[in-house]
Amino acid sequence: MNRINYSKELEKIIEKNKRESVVPSLLLHSCCAPCSSYCLEYLSNYFKITVYYYNPNISPESEYKKRVFEQQRLISEMKLKNEVSFVEAPYESKRFYEAVKGLEDCAEGGERCFKCYRLRLEKAAEYAKEKNFDYFCTTLSISPLKNAEKINEIGNETAKKYSVAFLPSDFKKKNGFKRSIELSNEYSLYRQNFCGCIYSKKEEQ
Repeated sequence: MNRINYSKELEKIIEKNKRESVVPSLLLHSCCAPCSSYCLEYLSNYFKITVYYYNPNISPESEYKKRVFEQQRLISEMKLKNEVSFVEAPYESKRFYEAVKGLEDCAEGGERCFKCYRLRLEKAAEYAKEKNFDYFCTTLSISPLKNAEKINEIGNETAKKYSVAFLPSDFKKKNGFKRSIELSNEYSLYRQNFCGCIYSKKEEQ
């Protein structure tokens, strides 16, 4: 079975838009400032981006607020080709716990994480449809610990459900993850050592 190269799929879309001289709007779901750094640097050359911050998995709320602040600070400080705006969705931790109920003991990177991907991507797709964005996407695939194939699979399923285009990606490709670390150092970003939920934090202890 041939795996799809999502990075090349993204490049094809970018090249098509360049030929047509269009700069589409993109709702970019972000999990945190460090992960978004390379994604913004790269994508802002080709899209009008709104960063959508919906991460009910993050706990406690103080950690969530800290990450929101860092995301806003990064956007305000980065020098990007096209202006980037920011939308913070409601903090709905209860929805996360409901979504992963019964999967609390799953290993990090498994079914519990897939439920979390879906929860966040569905919210992003719903907002993208409501506000008439050309595409929606997520920064999640930049992490070497995240399953890019599953993220894109869920993204495409969600896109069909809400009738809005999903932008394929695997941002860890082309040294994306390495560049995100460089940018995190450059902007002195708070870089956490766990995904955000209480279960990932336990695995780090």
